[in-house]
Amino acid sequence: MGEEMIKTTGDETVSRNFIEREIDRDLAEGVYDHVCTRFPPEPNGYLHIGHAKSIVLNSGIAKEYNGTFHLRFDDTNPTKEKTEFVDSIKQDVEWLGADFGGKALFASDYFDIMYEKALLLIKKGKAYVSDLSADEIREYRGDFNTPGKDDPSRDRSIEENLRLFEEMKDGRYADGEKVLRAKIDMSSGNINMRDPVLYRIARMEHHNTGNKWVIYPMYDYAHPIEDAVEGITHSLCTLEFEDHRPLYDWVVSECEFENPPRQIEFAKMYLTNVITGKRYIKKLVEDGIVDGWDDPRLVTIAALRRRGYTPESIRKFVELAGISKAASSCDMEMLEYCIRDDLKLKKPRMLAVLRPLKLIIDNYEGDGEYVDMPNNLEVPEMGTRKVKFGKNLWIEQEDFMEVPAHKYFRLFPGNEVRLMGAYFVKCTGCEKDADGNVTAVHAEYDPTQKSGSETRKVKSTIHWVNADDCFEATVRLYESLVDTEKGKVNEDGSVNINPDSLTELKDCKLEPALRDVKAYDSFQFVRNGFFNVDSKDSEPGRPVFNRIVTLKSSYKIQK
Repeated sequence: MGEEMIKTTGDETVSRNFIEREIDRDLAEGVYDHVCTRFPPEPNGYLHIGHAKSIVLNSGIAKEYNGTFHLRFDDTNPTKEKTEFVDSIKQDVEWLGADFGGKALFASDYFDIMYEKALLLIKKGKAYVSDLSADEIREYRGDFNTPGKDDPSRDRSIEENLRLFEEMKDGRYADGEKVLRAKIDMSSGNINMRDPVLYRIARMEHHNTGNKWVIYPMYDYAHPIEDAVEGITHSLCTLEFEDHRPLYDWVVSECEFENPPRQIEFAKMYLTNVITGKRYIKKLVEDGIVDGWDDPRLVTIAALRRRGYTPESIRKFVELAGISKAASSCDMEMLEYCIRDDLKLKKPRMLAVLRPLKLIIDNYEGDGEYVDMPNNLEVPEMGTRKVKFGKNLWIEQEDFMEVPAHKYFRLFPGNEVRLMGAYFVKCTGCEKDADGNVTAVHAEYDPTQKSGSETRKVKSTIHWVNADDCFEATVRLYESLVDTEKGKVNEDGSVNINPDSLTELKDCKLEPALRDVKAYDSFQFVRNGFFNVDSKDSEPGRPVFNRIVTLKSSYKIQK
């Protein structure tokens, strides 16, 4: 993991990232006698893979130090927030294994405290009511090359500011007519400290407090108060908040909180060639390009769960990505490596033919027989199952070529292959339709060459499904949602969509054991990859399968 230090404890060597080292120091010096962290999402969209890093980090730190972890919604902007997003975030955090005690907290729980602290700031001469518009405030603030100018209302009396702020709360003014600003330093080199806005007027119904309030605190004011009230010790956040840290510290100090929390920043986790921005995802959903925030082509946590990713694989991905101060990008193949590595020793290997072609064994007689099929070649303890074999089978279209290509060793006239778990068969010919398309392949089997007792070798083994007892199912194959050749986003903000991001196969042939499955069950389909039962579109007896990941990748973990 990024920026680590190796620490030896007895016979054990433990690597420590820079956040752990800071916490170790704080505990050793008695700054805090415990550890309390939080994950503070704004409920204005679904969480994505980048948020998983913060969830795993904050909850993992709390667990490591036998501390506590809070899930707290920063619901200070009712114009964009929905209960739908609150519910989805709770589900995601729980699914990832972050223990927040089963009770989510809300910034809105502390609106009364925030209002009282605002009155305190006014009484201390540290806040004032401004009449400037949002555009005027930006103009007065200046920029990195130009110092700010004092607000004309900056020297209002404490009594007048108290009266005006109470009138703001009572709804006496229109939205945007007045704001409450901190009184800090308009010449500060840090623009965040140039009298930032603390409260604005917004007549919007809040999902938690209804119409109780017409004034709402700004994030940079509310967030440190929430942390302080809850007893958060280490406020772990991403690097874009580094310049906001002086304001964070100012708020908790001037609001006179004892044992104030400490903000520590770490680098975000970026994933190449994926869409994570909420506004982009929202537009994809609204335009019907994806079928919701949980479309398996997305990397929202809900989408990854629906596609078949596991909490263990995502936590492993975060661990491999590391915790550091340096911004970096991770390849999607690393995430795919993690899910492949997690599933390969857990899931049974099943028979499924995705693009079926009929195979007829002309010399096979009788009603068929059952053969033993191992459930997982790498885990013998998972045992075997009985699979019916017979005269009429389905094989993959790619497993037959009438005129074989160079080094093609599967079925073609005169060639012999092994049918997985069953017999050797030799191709004798094929049938075609009027357009010349192959509709069936004919073969003869050798009853002396059964799996486990062969006396000669063949160069290829292919899988199959028995035509007499299989069933049809829809299988979805996913590729990158983004057209990687054109780039992620156009100048107009639209996303370059890969036209082949979804292939839906509706007449796949599956062995009967796959019929009675439930949502989120996952399996390895021989040669085709790992697949998961779709939670949205599957019906009892009619499952829809999403391909989670293919079986092989060139990606290698750097040691």
